[in-house]
Amino acid sequence: MRKQINSSGDAGPVGETKARIPNLALAMSPIVVMLVVIIGGVTVLDIRVEILLMIAAAYAALLSIWLGHSWKEIEDALVTQFSKAFPAILIVLCVGVVIGSWVASGTIPLLVYFGVEAISPKFIIVTAFLVTLILSVATGTSWGSVGTVGAAFIGVATAMGAPLPAVAGALVSGAYFGDKISPLSDSTNLSAVAAGVNLYKHIQHLLWTTGPGAIVCVIVYTIAGFWYSDSAPAEVHTMDKFLHQLQELFHMAMPFGLLLLIPVVIIVVGSLMRMPTVPVMLTSAASASLLAVFGQGFSLKDTALSMMSGFTMDMFSTSQNSNLDVSSLSEAIPTLLERGGMESMTTIFLVVVCAFAFVAALTVSGSLDVVMSALMKVVHSNGQLIAVTVVGGVLLIAATGTSTVSFLILGGMLRHEYIRRGLEARNLGRTMEDAVTVVEPILPWTLAGVFMASALGVPTLEYAPWAVLCYSGVFFALLWGFTGFAVSKITKKSDDYEEYQEVKKCISK
Repeated sequence: MRKQINSSGDAGPVGETKARIPNLALAMSPIVVMLVVIIGGVTVLDIRVEILLMIAAAYAALLSIWLGHSWKEIEDALVTQFSKAFPAILIVLCVGVVIGSWVASGTIPLLVYFGVEAISPKFIIVTAFLVTLILSVATGTSWGSVGTVGAAFIGVATAMGAPLPAVAGALVSGAYFGDKISPLSDSTNLSAVAAGVNLYKHIQHLLWTTGPGAIVCVIVYTIAGFWYSDSAPAEVHTMDKFLHQLQELFHMAMPFGLLLLIPVVIIVVGSLMRMPTVPVMLTSAASASLLAVFGQGFSLKDTALSMMSGFTMDMFSTSQNSNLDVSSLSEAIPTLLERGGMESMTTIFLVVVCAFAFVAALTVSGSLDVVMSALMKVVHSNGQLIAVTVVGGVLLIAATGTSTVSFLILGGMLRHEYIRRGLEARNLGRTMEDAVTVVEPILPWTLAGVFMASALGVPTLEYAPWAVLCYSGVFFALLWGFTGFAVSKITKKSDDYEEYQEVKKCISK
């Protein structure tokens, strides 16, 4: 009987469907193609990343078929990947619903109002950090926090003569604290998806690196504040105008203003009680919708549209504030309000599907196993594994410029190795956030770097040294990795326990 020889030298009958195993160079080729296509397509041709990911996925699929795998295997792998991630994708869609309803209800405007009111001219740098931290945790958006309150802080800092790079760095650090640990953050949800972990357990584990980083930020920014004089009077007319316009647009006066915090309380209580995420979010959105209709005077139709398509300034034309001249408002007002809605999350959904197509084809081809086997030959400790995750995360975000792709590829490559070593997958999720999420805004060529520099009017390389949280995550990830502190092991109570047992059985065979 004739034998089919695979690339590893094994032989098998021609009638069998045993596919060939790629060598290391061939196994690396899909990853190289992906990096080249995305870097060239995004930076040179300005092509959307979804199309570029599909090109990379097509190459990986053709390689799999050439190695002897069937298209059905690739389809099954994609379905498996997507089915595991669907609950988290559902959460991402709910985030859009929550944000849209929170804007219409006046909840987000109230949080912004409180945040701006908390500004202390004496400690402008540390206050900038703390206010954007609170705001980003509550809203789940680093871009929204920086684009609204952040821009207002820069105006005050300019009038005070405060160092703009320091203030901008503090704003970015505070905004990305929330981008890491808020259950409303798309990056937090996506990193949990990529690592295959529960959202709230993921957030709890993130506090081991993000918490100490925040403490370091407070110390650094407080000390830095003493180096600058607070004797110059602050021209806060722009800030006062911003706050006054928010009060004109929404009913926020006490005691009614306390009711606007109900949607936030529902999210916080649900998180602490570890209740199912989707019902909690939908309950919060429902309460916000009632406040929007009966408290702010928006129509039921506009409230529903804000949850589906996002809030728009046109909705004020049919509300109780229909006589307000919207065109005279500060530019920061539309930036703050016009967002949210389920449709705003569809881009993320498409990127997830395209990235999973690439990861599925890469897995079926056996390339992932070959690359990981070669990589793990030089990884002998848990600390080294976490270091590899950090390096891989930084390289991917630097190459692709998007955290979504970085999370999904890195998670697909490394999750099995974490489980095999008896480490909970949330260690992977945390390290990916430490190496990807907060590193993105200090790289001038990424979307986050470009946005932050544009919104704040401070070049990325000028505020980057002051964005302390963007470095502390990497530092604490490596510190805990090599010391073993705060690195959770798989136990019988772990979500990964059954998978770990299956892996052990496979290894023993």
